[in-house]
Amino acid sequence: MRKQEARSVLIFGGAGFIGSNMAHVLLTRTNAKVHIFDNLSRAGVHHNLEWLRKAAGASARLQVTVGDVRDARLVDRAVAHANEIYHFAAQVAVTTSVADPRLDFEVNLAGTFNVLDAARRSGNRPFILFTSTNKVYGDLGLGLPVVSGERYVIPGHKGTAESQPLDFHSPYGCSKGAADQYVRDFGRIYGLPTVVFRMSCIAGPRQFGTEDQGWVAHFVYSALQGQSVVLYGDGRQVRDVLCVEDLIRAFEAVHQNIETTRTEVYNVGGGPQNSVSLLELMDEIELLTGQRLECVMDERRPGDQLVYVTDNSKIQHDTGWQPEIGLRKTVRLLCEFWEQNHNVLTTRRRAVAHGLSPFALAAEFSGRVG
Repeated sequence: MRKQEARSVLIFGGAGFIGSNMAHVLLTRTNAKVHIFDNLSRAGVHHNLEWLRKAAGASARLQVTVGDVRDARLVDRAVAHANEIYHFAAQVAVTTSVADPRLDFEVNLAGTFNVLDAARRSGNRPFILFTSTNKVYGDLGLGLPVVSGERYVIPGHKGTAESQPLDFHSPYGCSKGAADQYVRDFGRIYGLPTVVFRMSCIAGPRQFGTEDQGWVAHFVYSALQGQSVVLYGDGRQVRDVLCVEDLIRAFEAVHQNIETTRTEVYNVGGGPQNSVSLLELMDEIELLTGQRLECVMDERRPGDQLVYVTDNSKIQHDTGWQPEIGLRKTVRLLCEFWEQNHNVLTTRRRAVAHGLSPFALAAEFSGRVG
């Protein structure tokens, strides 16, 4: 493993939810140089950048490039001196992929190819970690679940492992699934130490949360703001929730064990012990906050997995990693983040409700935050 002081870490999407948390850990707990590459198109990212600049202080260890992964020349320049790359930049919503599949393709697949090809040509053979999604597995083909109280249950099913066949059910699933196959194969063909994470629901501080992405945060903030949410289906759909702090520990675990983990794909999530239905999460939020989350029922969305729970056995076997932060603490951390940042979060959510574009939102925040 490279010495800590020699780490030169490039994070695509580094101003976002996962990227900013990752960057903050590197800036506060290691001597790594951190290069954030982000197009700043999502609301809240300027708030995250100010947080990171404070963490870096006068160390000159933080570099920020405003750019898009679709810009191959700019990606080339960013990759040239990196020995670790974390690729989080993505179009993240299934609904957006259906409305604009070309955008989804260009960002998620072509953008990932730009990162990989730049790494191949750099000669540095950097470690590359790519975050994919459980959506690559489609509806899982496990048959209809049964109702058990406020949740759906698939009898005998202990979680989804990496052996589950790929079955893309949306443009988003196609673009992310094709990208994760490129990442794995570039590792095998060109000798790059690549790792793919197929992730379940990630939640925690610095997540701004919308209906289409970051649903746990969306539920928490809606309750605290006295707003209702839409439940698509009957609310018994189940997901496993992983705290972002545990996810970052998983990143480090596969990096430290790269001789074992290189070119591997890992399903990463909270596991059965951190699984929850939408209805159960509403109860948990009321228990912790005293605020009852009101909901409006609507038809189930096509392609929605009724039950998805991660089997973490493979990554646990290869690295020893396992989740340490439970669902209740994750919700509590979101509540604390709201208390500390509710002015920013309220403004952002109001802008989303009024239909402002991501770029307009980012521009609005750049004038208000920091």
